[in-house]
Amino acid sequence: MNDIQNKAITKRDIDFAKWYTDVVRAAKLATYSNTKGCIVFEPNGYAIWEKMQSVLDKEFKKTGHQNVYMPLLIPENLMNKEGELINGFAPEVAWVTMGGQKELDERLCIRPTSETLFSDYYSTVVKSYRDLPKLYNQWCNVLRWEKETRPFLRSREFLWQEGHTVHETKEEAEKETLQMLNVYNDFFHNYLAIPSIVGKKTEKEKFAGAEYTYTVESLMYNGVSLQSGTSHYFGQKFSKAYDIKFVNRENKFDYAYQTSWGVTTRMIGALIMVHSDDYGLVLPPKIAPRQVVIIPIKDNDEVNNLANKYLEELNRNNIVSYIDNSNKSAGFKFAEAEVNGIPVRIEIGPRDLENGKVTIVRRDTREKIEIDVNSDIVSIVSKLMEEIQNNLYNRALERRNKQTYIAHNLEEMTNIMNEHPGFIKAMWCGSPECETKIKEIKGTKSRCIPFEQEHIDDKCVCCGKQAQEMVVWGIQY
Repeated sequence: MNDIQNKAITKRDIDFAKWYTDVVRAAKLATYSNTKGCIVFEPNGYAIWEKMQSVLDKEFKKTGHQNVYMPLLIPENLMNKEGELINGFAPEVAWVTMGGQKELDERLCIRPTSETLFSDYYSTVVKSYRDLPKLYNQWCNVLRWEKETRPFLRSREFLWQEGHTVHETKEEAEKETLQMLNVYNDFFHNYLAIPSIVGKKTEKEKFAGAEYTYTVESLMYNGVSLQSGTSHYFGQKFSKAYDIKFVNRENKFDYAYQTSWGVTTRMIGALIMVHSDDYGLVLPPKIAPRQVVIIPIKDNDEVNNLANKYLEELNRNNIVSYIDNSNKSAGFKFAEAEVNGIPVRIEIGPRDLENGKVTIVRRDTREKIEIDVNSDIVSIVSKLMEEIQNNLYNRALERRNKQTYIAHNLEEMTNIMNEHPGFIKAMWCGSPECETKIKEIKGTKSRCIPFEQEHIDDKCVCCGKQAQEMVVWGIQY
């Protein structure tokens, strides 16, 4: 019956793009809206974002950050103060020109990012080194006028968090930049079960207005890479543009040092494209909003009593569980739990109870396990969820390793990208001209300069001149 229920999902290896959209729709994560380029987050999709928010928000607060909220609209004069930023975002900016029936005296930008507003605010509240650091974050929406959109991965309006911090010294700001990158990387590894890599963006690929950008990069099932989170060191660029000055410890004026860092709802897209299968969504237990579904196969007292007993024990031990008491058939309930990615399914039927058994099904492998009805359900499920979490990570890591290649020249790089795309490790001379040349290969870009460097050879993969560093390359969403 599961196969019948999930027949609407295109096979992943036949048409990956269609498969992705089918999973989003079948699992009721999102649907298209009549606002072009924007999606409706349905309850199942928004619940995943809420879980992500919950985990990350706690991590941010552990590191001393506080949440604030900035306006949605930015006056044009503020956007123009830092030239690199406005130039970088100009093609994607949406402008408000009317207020009711009246034309505005000055255009208002709908925020594509909030460096300008944070900087303007900091210029009014930072007066002394005693006011520093300011460690602020906001959870909000932004708007970028994207030409091509895809649910979660790239839409005109999306949800994110953006941290904007201001510091007394360069050293403190750089420490913050690296610290927040590590928070993201740990989140990807430990919660999303995605083996991401970290490194520095090239000058060509860094955030507009940043001195440098650190990035978290992950590889999807089909060998396409996804920029999954970024952390930027701004130095004094914005503080000089927005006049964020303070009296330092020597009683002299100095400009503050700033950082910015963020992740978005595209992490939901990453979860889908790394873990899910032809039967629907697959979620790591640590990020699943609902971890266990209990399905009574027949409505009788013995079945219902055991279902309620399991529910109480699991929820009491912080394992988020629910009973599917809907009037659908058992087969439909099984398929619905599977397509929605519930990590663990417990099936309780009268025939099983006669034999003193209960069936548990794990979503990652679809394996059925019989347990004794009087078993310690909390211990069994806890252990099983840990196994599922680890299995999803190890499976993704093995696939990423198989899809990571080494190239010594452009011919090898071209062959790899045409035959079996993935991450390519290759040496680079540091020239943006070489980056531009490499981009001719199916849009291949530098993903990052990894912190963990490897010496593949002495020459640049593109021009053959002396190489400076090893770069991970790939095509991107």
